[in-house]
Amino acid sequence: MPVKLYIKTFGCQMNDYDSRRIAHLLGESHGMVTTGNANDADMLLLNTCSVREKAQEKVFSQLGRWREWKETRPELMIGVGGCVASQEGEAILKRAPYVDLVFGPQTYHRLPAMVDQLLSSRCGVVDVSFPEIEKFDSLPAPRADGARALVSVMEGCSKYCSFCVVPYTRGEEFSRPFDDVITEVYELAEQGVREVTLLGQNVNAYSGARHDGGVITFAELVRYAAAIEGIDRLRYTTSHPIDFDQNLIDAYAEVPELVSHLHLPVQSGSDRILSLMKRGYSVAEYEDIVQRVRQRRTDLVLSSDFIIGFPGETDDDFEQTMALIERIGFDQSFSFIYSPRPGTPAAPLPDETPSEVKQARLSRLQARINSMSADIGAKMIGTVQRVLVDGPSRRQPTQMSGRTDNNRVVNFSGVAESRNRFVNVRITEALPHSLRGGLVIDENLNSDMMGGDSTAAHGTA
Repeated sequence: MPVKLYIKTFGCQMNDYDSRRIAHLLGESHGMVTTGNANDADMLLLNTCSVREKAQEKVFSQLGRWREWKETRPELMIGVGGCVASQEGEAILKRAPYVDLVFGPQTYHRLPAMVDQLLSSRCGVVDVSFPEIEKFDSLPAPRADGARALVSVMEGCSKYCSFCVVPYTRGEEFSRPFDDVITEVYELAEQGVREVTLLGQNVNAYSGARHDGGVITFAELVRYAAAIEGIDRLRYTTSHPIDFDQNLIDAYAEVPELVSHLHLPVQSGSDRILSLMKRGYSVAEYEDIVQRVRQRRTDLVLSSDFIIGFPGETDDDFEQTMALIERIGFDQSFSFIYSPRPGTPAAPLPDETPSEVKQARLSRLQARINSMSADIGAKMIGTVQRVLVDGPSRRQPTQMSGRTDNNRVVNFSGVAESRNRFVNVRITEALPHSLRGGLVIDENLNSDMMGGDSTAAHGTA
């Protein structure tokens, strides 16, 4: 009987990427097979995030539920990986002594040896060091799970924003060598991947070493990846305004595979708060980047991160954030009330703003961005959108589902043969979190279904 592995992932797309590689790694080393049912698993892993306090507490809450299983099944293996593991280390074993494995985001490649050590000693194993490139050298070959794939190009962050724990849990910025990244993209394309998302905590700070000396910038990496046969769509996340250079801006005019969707965190619309956050740019500089990108890609839609209630944020600071939102217009936001993280410079700052005021600000911001998103969706009605089909819709299995260039989920009546291919869909309805449409039956538009190239233009958004 194969050993069943269950992985619960918290946090960002980088953690999603790591979880997939962990599953592949343990599949090769110990014949483990992933399961979606935690009750059936022989090994339970949490891949964690410590960016916000609630996310961290969710980890220990989940571990508390698994404790009962461990008491009735002592052979059950429980592991905690990711950023909470990196931050807490052996303290996890003290708080939850029934945990068997603790590993950081830079050491999950050592899991096979850690599992062997656990099986031989039955004592808790902890490894939260920062070996950097060793991890990427030790991973199995990339394995495609569909037409879309994530590719990690760099890890860590050296910006040290006053609110952020990432530099302390994932280390400073480290870029994978260019040849390694481009080989992974090529191998995924050979397996049928059509869309790649390049990942990094600060992805546009990428500076990868070439085999013949020198370095490759992120904008150059985008161009090389787009040139690989079969790769028809490129995304990336998360970028930082400080590293958004002119070459990357120009790529929006020169690289059609680069999508018309940009996630560019701003965090606040107040220069005073940005300075306290140690973000390193002004509101005007952020807006200038957006304006220059939109000059090159007129149908660009934008999403961003916002922290509400940062220590010292006044009503005026918040109104400046709302004004920025009105000037730019966003399709989506990842917005949260500030959560102090231990060890960060902002953690000891005095915070006198009542929680109900922070919640009211957050609700107002989210409501406004939701209304902007609804307007963008409404403008897409009647347009023909190029959709990469993932498979049957989760809620309506009789329909197919995929994503547009600007990252909208579309559900439509289609054929199973369209899975993992590009098709063209005319949008007929815009819902709060998705679109509905109908397949455009046109051999010229849908030639990709027959193995040709799709030539549909980006839809207006």
